[in-house]
Amino acid sequence: MTAQADIGIVIVNWNTRELLRGCLRSLAESDARVVRRVVVVDNASSDDSAAMVRADFPDVTLIENPQNTGYAAANNLGLEQLGFGRPCHASAPRYALLLNPDTELPTDALSQMVARLDSDPQIGAAGPRLVLPDGKLDLACRRSFPTPEVALWRMVGLSKLFPKSRLFGRYNLTYLDEHLETEVDCVVGAFMMVRREVIERVGLLDDTFWMYGEDIDWAYRIKQDGWKILYYPKVTVLHIKRAASRQNPRTKLEFQRASLIFYHKHYARTTPRLMHWAVLLGLLIKGGRPLWADIRALGKSH
Repeated sequence: MTAQADIGIVIVNWNTRELLRGCLRSLAESDARVVRRVVVVDNASSDDSAAMVRADFPDVTLIENPQNTGYAAANNLGLEQLGFGRPCHASAPRYALLLNPDTELPTDALSQMVARLDSDPQIGAAGPRLVLPDGKLDLACRRSFPTPEVALWRMVGLSKLFPKSRLFGRYNLTYLDEHLETEVDCVVGAFMMVRREVIERVGLLDDTFWMYGEDIDWAYRIKQDGWKILYYPKVTVLHIKRAASRQNPRTKLEFQRASLIFYHKHYARTTPRLMHWAVLLGLLIKGGRPLWADIRALGKSH
């Protein structure tokens, strides 16, 4: 361990070598006043991503997983390497940053994010405005928790039909100006900065989630512990989006499984029976037969 850094950055990579190169290059060009340590966790890529990191970015700590352990578990491996945990190592950075390899940062992104969190010690986690290559907002960068009601409006399509509705547009907060700084329920793990003290209190990611949902679950636990989560649009970051997930046919199922895990963990016990069965039916329709055993077990436990 070296002297304490401002930010410890974890990038989980799977077969996105060239995007990872661009991401690491943008980090290397970032404001040098922000002291950072970068860990890349490669989840058994077959495109020579690890070799590229070793050759082109020798200052980056590289962890090579022998198999694809999933997003949450790999992030935890990187966070632990940086000294985060419960408790944190004495030299763990002041902030942890989960960052996707398909992002590119402007030079002042890290300094602006650190300055904003430094300005308010009640902010436990924050994320910037993420934009897609076509310039449109990545809707996932600011969200409400997917309560049964909020998820229902999205599932039946009312959130798309009435995006400006404060009732139906809560899933992605589409009724809000994308340039408005807002306290939200959660930001996305593609760029999620979390205060060290928060991790000491709530722990690392729940690796029950293989992919998807782990960031929402982390945000839920952070909010439950009394911290604020901030959407900070004064910083804009490019997000290519789904560069890795579109290569893996497992991801569609894992999205629905993550929804089921999150619902079971946080809402199932307090959801009225009729709504409970409606949620499970919706997930079964979306996830299909592979989710049946999980849904059946959850239905019996209610």
